[in-house]
Amino acid sequence: MKTINFSRVDKTKFFRTLNKRVNFYFNENNIKKTGNWKLYTKAIIMFLTFLVPFVLVLTISMPQWLMAILMVVTGIGMAGVGMNVMHDSNHESFSSKKWVNKLMGSSIYILAGNVYNWKVQHNVLHHTFTNIKDHDEDIDAGRIIRFSKHAKWLKIHKIQKYYSIFLYGLLTINWAITTDIKQMHDYLKRKLSYGKFPNPKVEWTKLIISKIVYYALWIVLPLLVLDIAWWKVLLGFFVMHYTAGMILSLVFQLAHIVPKTEMPLPDKDGNLEHTWAVHQLYTTSNFAPTNWLVSFYTGGLNHQVEHHIFPHISHVHYKKLAKIVKETAKEFNLPYNEYKTMTKAIVAHFSHLGALGRKPELA
Repeated sequence: MKTINFSRVDKTKFFRTLNKRVNFYFNENNIKKTGNWKLYTKAIIMFLTFLVPFVLVLTISMPQWLMAILMVVTGIGMAGVGMNVMHDSNHESFSSKKWVNKLMGSSIYILAGNVYNWKVQHNVLHHTFTNIKDHDEDIDAGRIIRFSKHAKWLKIHKIQKYYSIFLYGLLTINWAITTDIKQMHDYLKRKLSYGKFPNPKVEWTKLIISKIVYYALWIVLPLLVLDIAWWKVLLGFFVMHYTAGMILSLVFQLAHIVPKTEMPLPDKDGNLEHTWAVHQLYTTSNFAPTNWLVSFYTGGLNHQVEHHIFPHISHVHYKKLAKIVKETAKEFNLPYNEYKTMTKAIVAHFSHLGALGRKPELA
């Protein structure tokens, strides 16, 4: 795989200026860049939303239609834990204490994921090579969905804007079944890591044990406790994952797969036009930035511009930082992509999928 080189020349001194202003904000207000009581309160709410419905299903006699609704709520809570707790923690911004970040980051195991894989895919590949084909795996949906104009076009892509939404819900269940195994094999073989390269045997052991415990908790336990057909237990498991997968997929797509964002390619020598920070401005977009509920539930991931430039700062600060980033980008004549509402972002995303689905010479 070709090595990617970002420009090292920040002619406008954009990032130096922005970083200075952001640091001044935190110093002037005497606050930490990590989480605070608002984040910790929200973490409790998300864990309760995730786990309480499942406990109720296991312990209280209720109609099966109500069980199904509670599994949808569990899925909502699952995505909420992922976006608000796991995400900040594995970016080491949940707390100033490393052991707290490590503990809370381990919540990914009850979401069917794996810490090592997630840090490589998200922290290393996605945050470094945002929207760059063959490097950012988040824009690679295989052959079934064409997220980039640089990806190969197939006839089925003509209708991708109609069927893609149904595939989005499969994200986390793929984690649970196949993705983690494939990723671990690939990443260890390529010797990728976020920080010190781990012991492969230890990582494979963690993966196997965590999967066994996961399936025991979410499938075997309900089969033993609930007096319902086995396929209904599997259906409930699927409903939970499909709900979470749909939410997580949409949040990502609205930030990166929209008309306002670019998908630049390096030149023949692997060089990109912009510095890393400026690259984030061109490849990332905010959505519904003033919507309190969206910001609360998505863990500030609707402020993707701020998150991508300052991934080690907790999302509880993004609303304040947004004004600084937006004004600085405007001052340096750089893009600051955003959609005022979530509805506009969703419409733009699927319209973009439609454009990418047209045969290239006709697009």
